[in-house]
Amino acid sequence: MKAVKIVAIIASIIGLVSCKTEFSSPDGRLKVSVEGQDILVKYQGTTVFQQIHVGLVTEDADLNSDLVLKKVYGKNKVTDDYGMVTGKRSRCHNEAIEWTYKYMNPAGDMMDVILRLYNDGIALRYVLPDGTVVTDDCTAYSIPDGVKRWISPLKTDYESFFPLATDGGPTKERMWPRPAPGAWAFPALAEPSEGVFALISEADLRHGDSAASLDNSADSETYKLKLTGPTAFHGGESPWRVAIIGSLSDIVESTLITDLSTPAEFDADWVEPGVSSWVYWAYNHGSKDFQLDKSFIDLAADLGWPYCLIDWEWPEMENGGDITDLLAYAREKGVKINLWYNSGTSWIGEGAPQPQDRLLEPERREQELSWLEGLGVSGIKVDFFLPDNAEMVDYYLDILEDAARHHLMVDFHGCTIPRGWQRTWPNMMSMESVYGAEMYNNGPVMTTRAAVHNATLPFTRNVVGPMDYTPGTFSDSQHPHITTYAHELALPILFESGLLHMPDRPDIYAGLPGEVRELLSGLPSAWDDTMLLAGYPGEYAVIARKKAGKWYIAGINGLDEERDIEFETGRLGVGNASFRLFADGEEDRVFRIADIESDGTLKIHCRARGGFVLGQK
Repeated sequence: MKAVKIVAIIASIIGLVSCKTEFSSPDGRLKVSVEGQDILVKYQGTTVFQQIHVGLVTEDADLNSDLVLKKVYGKNKVTDDYGMVTGKRSRCHNEAIEWTYKYMNPAGDMMDVILRLYNDGIALRYVLPDGTVVTDDCTAYSIPDGVKRWISPLKTDYESFFPLATDGGPTKERMWPRPAPGAWAFPALAEPSEGVFALISEADLRHGDSAASLDNSADSETYKLKLTGPTAFHGGESPWRVAIIGSLSDIVESTLITDLSTPAEFDADWVEPGVSSWVYWAYNHGSKDFQLDKSFIDLAADLGWPYCLIDWEWPEMENGGDITDLLAYAREKGVKINLWYNSGTSWIGEGAPQPQDRLLEPERREQELSWLEGLGVSGIKVDFFLPDNAEMVDYYLDILEDAARHHLMVDFHGCTIPRGWQRTWPNMMSMESVYGAEMYNNGPVMTTRAAVHNATLPFTRNVVGPMDYTPGTFSDSQHPHITTYAHELALPILFESGLLHMPDRPDIYAGLPGEVRELLSGLPSAWDDTMLLAGYPGEYAVIARKKAGKWYIAGINGLDEERDIEFETGRLGVGNASFRLFADGEEDRVFRIADIESDGTLKIHCRARGGFVLGQK
């Protein structure tokens, strides 16, 4: 008996350090096993992560070394059902099982880890005393060599490619355009086993939080979180560290990033997603030309698009009028205007793009946004942000909060990736953070890499939130596109963005076939449902999106060779539906337009770098 009591006393002192806990997602497909600070994740019996390590370092304590697991409590069921103004689904529902793990270091400092297991992923959040300054987040994901992965190198503006790789080492292609060995951006996609995928990111950044990225410089097979700067987690709770897990359709269709984010606290009935004309792509300095701006307002009016974006240099407008004159003209045409702003960055020194310093300071920002509201401006595009440490995260959120108060929508450019703000702030329409069509203006690289890149984005960047790629460039800008017309027509449906900026010239749209113009004139930019019908990163993608009872299906070929793309339409619940097909013609810049019937399976022939659109009749 004495021996038993001694063992019991020792166990109470060391806590549950040797205790292994296991639990499953609500549908049983995902299972986790937690032992000490390490989490093993399996999907339908297949190992996804051999190890997710948890731990932190603060200014005052090491909460990563020699931790003792003192207590495990919870098994709470978490359910949520909410609406979205923008995004891949207008009504979102989730369920999770939640446990809390309490850890203690040798000095007696405590840390909680909240662990949630959803049907489509795992999320963890740290809890510390409010105000504790964290200097290092030691969360780390194991991705062994040999595992396929699509991860972009870290850049402040997140404008990079996601090339396929099978190890974590730096290469010239992966590091393009700027070498930064070991530094990787969210989101990061891996295929641990054939047909089983995991997309790593984070969600619910709030005031005081620093954004994180991934770093494998110490161990190429271990991707550790790296904070952009020291942070005192909002209310003592970290952002969620998220891995969406399952089949490719689970990844693409997931709303886990917004599921985990703070609900909106204001009525967003004034927010209206929509399509916009945009002068910058075709005419780099065109926004300061009053007459040219009028032609893009006319384009929006002709095609029934609600918006026109007037980009940089609009304060210097000339050739017949100023911004107030242009707003008056837009009102006559029934088109709403959004205006570009520099966040305050002097990245080229003297003569940085204007307007530059109107949003940086709170008093000046309030004055400017009040002025815009009085003029009837519908939204702002804010560009050129610095690395997303806690101060910069606060700046993003201040802009969203102040803009909402003045009924202004927001589009961020040269910025971080979405981390759930589209739920918390429904006036956030989109974020760039993508190597998009604008890059045809900046160099020759996009020409040869666009097709495979476009076929990767639906499985990576666009999963986590709206993406202002500015799709649908039928003409050539400073550098040509070699994707087909049907490929380009597919992108505004394949890619999701609450504000959908159509970048080409008025005469180009006027020269498209009438059926194509009709499709573009009625194009939604927010969706009731989204389904992945077929695809593989970098090779091809077929996505169906639903709006007002009607399905749109977009597909692209990412390869430099022609192929047939076959997919099933049974999941759509449309039976023998009729569709208008827009496919590759006999030449790259010619459409084949036909009416077809679906009996549950369709096969569409695509040219090299081709594509197609199906609009339900």
